[in-house]
Amino acid sequence: MDWLILPLAYLFGSVPAGVLVARVYKLDIRKVGSGNIGATNVLRALGWGPALLVAFFDIFKGGLAVLIARALGLDDLLIAACALAAVIGHNYSVFLGFRGGKGVATSFGTILVIDPLLGLGTAVVAIAVMVLTRFVSAGSIIGGLVAVVLSIAMGLPLWKILVCVGLALLIVWTHRENIGRLRAGTERRLGEKTRAPEAAPDSGPQV
Repeated sequence: MDWLILPLAYLFGSVPAGVLVARVYKLDIRKVGSGNIGATNVLRALGWGPALLVAFFDIFKGGLAVLIARALGLDDLLIAACALAAVIGHNYSVFLGFRGGKGVATSFGTILVIDPLLGLGTAVVAIAVMVLTRFVSAGSIIGGLVAVVLSIAMGLPLWKILVCVGLALLIVWTHRENIGRLRAGTERRLGEKTRAPEAAPDSGPQV
């Protein structure tokens, strides 16, 4: 019966904050800019206020899944599975036809609750890379990899290391197109505004 928590964690992760917040502004965020539902695309389309709200909710839902698993007294394996389920829910939301975001904020939320020191250390490195390069994607990818390295360096339990490995793999996978654009020199930098839907190029949104 304990495994029934996994669908619940997935559903928490599936709640598309970016879509819901953008809808308040009568905007379908999936049809703007990159088409991504995360805070970065919301920032480009709507500004810092809505973007911060989306980021907070995406972090919160990842952390909440882990907190509930802990509160129920579940074992480490199930806590790890709940963390991954929440991020998978964000990336492949049942409410969006199994499409979604890239899972960075939700991953951070799960890591922060699993091990606060690890979460803070990862965030410092990721944010530093974003500030220095102005590439959110680069900071996200490096942050995911740093989480793995830090978890090993800190001597954390194997299950926590495996969670970090799983989350890092998901982040690299969802950023595979960003990696291509980074290599080609065509990736958008932080702070660049996106066009409104009616002014978007005929080629459609990039994902």
